[in-house]
Formats: sequence, structure tokens, C-alpha cells
Amino acid sequence: MASIFGHSVVAYTITKIIDSKTNKVLLFLAIVSAIIPDLDVITFKFGIDYMHPLGHRGFTHSVFFAIIWSVLLSLLFGRNRKYIYFFVLFISTLSHGVIDAMTTGGRGIGFFIPFENYRYFFPWRMIQVSPLGIQEFFSEWGVRVILSELKYIAIPCFIILITLHFIKKQKS
Repeated sequence: MASIFGHSVVAYTITKIIDSKTNKVLLFLAIVSAIIPDLDVITFKFGIDYMHPLGHRGFTHSVFFAIIWSVLLSLLFGRNRKYIYFFVLFISTLSHGVIDAMTTGGRGIGFFIPFENYRYFFPWRMIQVSPLGIQEFFSEWGVRVILSELKYIAIPCFIILITLHFIKKQKS
């Protein structure tokens, strides 16, 4: 998995790209949605195997979960902007699995659970996988993760946001 920082930066960028009238609630929900799939690590505490559909990088990393989660939050918080909320939250939630499929570790992402339990990786696996524990994150491994995420996530997102800023400025 990538770190919560990498996932959050992507959700922030997605929100700014899709919604020109971004409010704090949508931005918060997008960031939470990009992080929420990793709550599946608690399944280890219940003895659920990694490769089980409910295991790590399983159902909560799937397209189906992203749809259900996004519909629920859109109905609860979207008011008269339900479609924008849905789209931002869906892409933010889905981005989690996409980023994880580009990491150097794990056993793949269950994009199509519950319909199939096969785990996928992308051919480009350049993002350092983040450790599961907080203590391990504050180590040399964690530094490698942050540097990797700066290179492959934060800098591209920054370039996109700067470009978007200048495009909006030029239009006004």
C-alpha cells in the first residue's frame, strides 16, 4: 500500500480537478474515501487470510466497494450536488487500489471482488510499498516510501494543480 499521505494528495488533486466549487466537506470526504480501503488491515486481527475476498487489498479495494461507498456518501452529504459528490468520491476511492497496484509489495489488488477474487498489479510498480505498522514507518523504510511518493505522486499532482491554477487564471 502507499501511505495515507500519498492517497490523500491524490484525492485532493482529484477533487480540485473535478469540482471547481470544492467545499471543505467534499474535500474531507474525498480524502477519507481515498484512505478508507486500508481499514481492511483489521481483518488480520480476525485471522482472515490476505487472499480472502475480505482480506487486505480485497473487497475494500474493489470497484464495487467504490461504487457502494460513493453512492452512500453522495446520498448522505451531496444535497443538490449528488452527481459531483458521487464522481469525486468514486474516483478518489478507486484511486486507492490504482495506486496500490503500482507499489512494490503485496499480492495484488482485488479490483473485481465480489465477482472474481483474482488480484492484479500494474506492469509499472515503482511506488515503494508502505509498512503496515507506524513504528516501521518511522524508519529508513518509511523514508524510502516518502521519497518514492514525492517522486511518483506528489510532484505529478503538484504539476497538475499548478497547471489547473494557471488555466483557471487565464480564463478569468
